[in-house]
Amino acid sequence: MLIRVQSPVHGTKRIEVAENETLSSVLKKITTQFNITDHNVKLSKTRSGSEVVSTHANVSRSLKALQIKHGDILYLLGTSTPSSVNNSVKENATKIDDVDIELDKLDGRINRSMNPQLCRHVVGAKCIHCTSLEPYDEEYLQSLDPPIKHLSFHAYLRKLHNGADKGKFISLEDISCKIKPGCTDHAPWPAGVCTKCQPSAVTLNRQKYRHVDYVQFENHAIVDEFIDYWRRSGAQRMGFLYGTYEIHETVPLGIKANVVAIYEPPQSNTSNTIKILPDPKEAAIDWLASHLGIRRIGWVFTDLLSDDASSGTVKHLRGATTHFLTAEECIVAGGFQTLHPNPCRNSASGYFGSKFVTVCITGDRDHAIHTEAYQTSNQCMALVRDDCLVPTRDCPGLGFTRDSSAQQYVPDVFYKSTDSYGNEVLQLAQPLPVEYLIVDVPSGFPKEAGNTFHPRTSASRLPIENREFLGQTQDIQSFGSYLSQFGPEDKLNLFNDLHVLLYLLTIDIVSLKDDMAQLLAGIKAKNANIVNDWFHNCNQWQTLDRVIGLHLHGSPLDLGGQPADGSDGGGMWHCPQCTYLNTPTANVCEICNHGGR
Repeated sequence: MLIRVQSPVHGTKRIEVAENETLSSVLKKITTQFNITDHNVKLSKTRSGSEVVSTHANVSRSLKALQIKHGDILYLLGTSTPSSVNNSVKENATKIDDVDIELDKLDGRINRSMNPQLCRHVVGAKCIHCTSLEPYDEEYLQSLDPPIKHLSFHAYLRKLHNGADKGKFISLEDISCKIKPGCTDHAPWPAGVCTKCQPSAVTLNRQKYRHVDYVQFENHAIVDEFIDYWRRSGAQRMGFLYGTYEIHETVPLGIKANVVAIYEPPQSNTSNTIKILPDPKEAAIDWLASHLGIRRIGWVFTDLLSDDASSGTVKHLRGATTHFLTAEECIVAGGFQTLHPNPCRNSASGYFGSKFVTVCITGDRDHAIHTEAYQTSNQCMALVRDDCLVPTRDCPGLGFTRDSSAQQYVPDVFYKSTDSYGNEVLQLAQPLPVEYLIVDVPSGFPKEAGNTFHPRTSASRLPIENREFLGQTQDIQSFGSYLSQFGPEDKLNLFNDLHVLLYLLTIDIVSLKDDMAQLLAGIKAKNANIVNDWFHNCNQWQTLDRVIGLHLHGSPLDLGGQPADGSDGGGMWHCPQCTYLNTPTANVCEICNHGGR
């Protein structure tokens, strides 16, 4: 039989027990499920703790003797929760995103002013025509221009908390499409399966809420530089979006993903395919972003095909008559969202859904380049996580759920559609329209462009990483040319570039990671004095500056891009022993002391 155990810390869990099982055995199962120690367990039949059953006299008694039946609920009292659990709760609390903490503090109600035609009261009073509304009021959201089709996630939570139970029993759980492990009533799959371990069938529903309500690129240059790869090569391109999550004022309790930079990982591209390759710099770019106060918030890819090269138009490829996202793109997006879960206090696991966004750059109805943003639903994330969804070969807008095999049990997946007689019927998701799996998100640019990083003009920028196909490489030569474009008083703008910082972090000549904390703090605070201090006092940077100067001119560079000693850089010679490039005045190698040139 099943009993329910509710904890004020971990929520409610179901425990499978036998009627004649002793309480001590049940306590061991509970401690395993809740990750606590025996001597701290205190069970009660009431939430107030007036009927404690976990006494010393009851430990050897059976559940039947204690009158605990199938479906009963026991309460795990939280007064004696061990410090290890308290610490884990504190750690989970610190992982909650800052924007979620700020939104939790807001009232969220929609304020309305007096209606001169309907309101018949004095100024300062309220009536049904001007009183504030809840953030999940669907009639109000649909009356806006344009209407808001999806609730924000925090408005959805407010709706759950404003029910009859005031949210006491809210527990957001992701669906599972896998067989529950540990069932001892039969042989493991494929030899056997039962209703206790078998996952339930999945009926796909259009998600009514979304975790992100708007995607904003802080300036046009970010997108223009990204699609410049397609303009030069004709090949598609993908990149990861880096930025912040902020409060979106337009949507009640909404969240905005603000994109400040795009990082392009190693990839193999053609005019209609993108293959993402292993990235040795993935940990470095994420470490760098965390110290700059930004994070990976999504991914972007192009789907562009030139229509008229003379006018710069592109073909309109995506829409209601074709597809918005392909099944393969949905699977990739669902995989990325699974890797970047959304911290949530209302979930027993500590995570629910994801704020990770997907942006497609393609042609619109006017054949102009524009951005389209999406997220996959939580159901899609579960299907992708449990490897139940695959793309179709001949129709990009259709997915297909796997059949069960000896290696994997796959539950039935259904979706609702309308037949030729207008009746709503359930259809097996073989195939499956991907519109049931996606949530569209508005995207665009602000009225006033922002610049978290120094604007990258074509005249003064370091080439973007992993663009060797275009003949653009990051090396000492290109970095030295980049340095020469900044004056002595322009050090903040010199380093205020994500691609420049990543090059410094991953360069092989010197190791700057342990010395970059001060530089990154100065860039994050936009404090030129901190950056100047680092520039003049960091020994590793001075070494790198000397190496670049010797490589380009034969002497260290000043910030004007010229040799610091005023020489023309002639007379440099390579050591025949270790090949080091020595200065003209050196008679022996400065590295290995080999004599003679």
